[in-house]
Amino acid sequence: MFGCVRGRKNSREKILDAAAELVSEIGSGRLTLDAVAERAGLSKGGLLYNFPSKDALLQGMIQRMIDEVSAEKEALRGQTAPGPNLEARLCTATMLNMRCGNMREIANGLLAASSENPRLLEPVRQIIKETLERLKETSDDLDASLLAWLAVEGLSNFEIHDLSPFSEQDRERIVASIGRLLNKGIAE
Repeated sequence: MFGCVRGRKNSREKILDAAAELVSEIGSGRLTLDAVAERAGLSKGGLLYNFPSKDALLQGMIQRMIDEVSAEKEALRGQTAPGPNLEARLCTATMLNMRCGNMREIANGLLAASSENPRLLEPVRQIIKETLERLKETSDDLDASLLAWLAVEGLSNFEIHDLSPFSEQDRERIVASIGRLLNKGIAE
């Protein structure tokens, strides 16, 4: 997701890319607007026009992550067979697909930034709340959907924080079990 080039980038995208690179390299605590402007090849004034503060920049990075996850989910929607627990299958597949690239470093950096300013994660809290409500509204088997969602979130958090005790074979077995849980009834 991160690092995908789609034509010519605008200043805002250049700034977010530069900030993501720097957070991956040095963490959010050492991130400065001067360093971001320099990395993006813009003046500090150009950066401040788009993001008037470091918090605004971090909020922009979080919103971009949310938007990328949403875009991935919608792309999967067109490729996913209808059936039981569709939203749960989409949520879990999206999270399992998003472990690539430098998502880990950026997520860790943003989590560290949120420890200084917890309100930065408010958009993430809102998405989690909306996801739970959507699962409650649409799941054919709510217990299976919730268990699968929690399992994937836990697995993803292990992986994002580089804490996973699971081998790739273990991970594949877990993912297959989640798939069976959510697809129960499709082939029956």
